[in-house]
Amino acid sequence: MLLFYILALAIIGLDQLTKGLIVSKMNEYDQITIIDQFFYITSHRNRGAAWGILQDQMIFFYIITLIVVVGIIYVFHKQIKGNLGLTIALSFILGGAIGNFIDRLFRKEVVDFLDFIILRYDYPIFNVADSFLVIGVALFILFTFLDERKQKREQKQ
Repeated sequence: MLLFYILALAIIGLDQLTKGLIVSKMNEYDQITIIDQFFYITSHRNRGAAWGILQDQMIFFYIITLIVVVGIIYVFHKQIKGNLGLTIALSFILGGAIGNFIDRLFRKEVVDFLDFIILRYDYPIFNVADSFLVIGVALFILFTFLDERKQKREQKQ
């Protein structure tokens, strides 16, 4: 159980540290080339969700994030105990959700800076919290699927 909260706190800390560095060292829209035509650090602000949708809907994001955070903690305490994979997945989702929530609450926008061009597609700029959210959801789906397969095998025996 402690791992769940430690991992989430570490993700929040890493997210806020990287965003703080971007805000303090770069002006908005400044760009640093890491790998030309592939990876850049680009200082960007987003007042919406992924791909800039739902711009300036902060109250909506506050409500949704609080529901997600309470839901994740509830699911973890009621159903996930003892499953390391699902614990890690939910920690990633929790840390990512809170990381972006902190930005929305205190900055009224989310700081994004990871900028990739993949197969000539300039992917929307994102941040550490977004990365952990996506990875956490993917892991949650994977480990849920694996857990269900395991339960079905055990029922057949």
